[in-house]
Amino acid sequence: MARGFKIVSWNLLHRAGASRDDIAKVIAQEKPDLLLLQEATAATAAFLADMGGTYVDNALPGAAHHLAAWSSQTLRVLPAILALQPGIVVRRHCLVIAFDDFSVANVHLSHGQMLNRRQLRRIAANLPRCAAIVGDCNLIGPAMLPGFRDVGPRLSTHKAGALVPLRLDRCLVRGMRCEESTALPRGNSDHRPIAVRLSALVSE
Repeated sequence: MARGFKIVSWNLLHRAGASRDDIAKVIAQEKPDLLLLQEATAATAAFLADMGGTYVDNALPGAAHHLAAWSSQTLRVLPAILALQPGIVVRRHCLVIAFDDFSVANVHLSHGQMLNRRQLRRIAANLPRCAAIVGDCNLIGPAMLPGFRDVGPRLSTHKAGALVPLRLDRCLVRGMRCEESTALPRGNSDHRPIAVRLSALVSE
């Protein structure tokens, strides 16, 4: 990973959120090695499948939206779906994508501030030494995840009720270096995409 590995993560807002044009624009401008999506829909799947590369998701029966990932390259190993502690209403899972020397977990965690930190600890326990947890963490304040550093952009990525700015979209890494970190324009979503460029550390 001499040039680093670029990840873009975006909560699309499944009801009248980011459009196909919004997604295509981000891909064209950022050229990510891996695009992670939260609140993706069947329409998202159809659009990205037509773009070639590899599209995967964790669509569950009856769910209005799901986690998804797209890469312009063929993934060596299909992603694993890790069940998390459920919220009161919503079942939560994360999508774990393994590469040769690191893994990436795509997340959309619960809103409860104790529960989402417990979910992070379960994810961390199932990842290798070199790993990144990226996505809509719904965290307010520090992640408090031992061994991981929060390297995502420090700008707010969401406004609660269009009023309170929050930094909900995070990138937490272990055994990795962040070379670039930025928040992108939100388009038609209620979240800004985040873009990070990571590389695996030779040693801690």
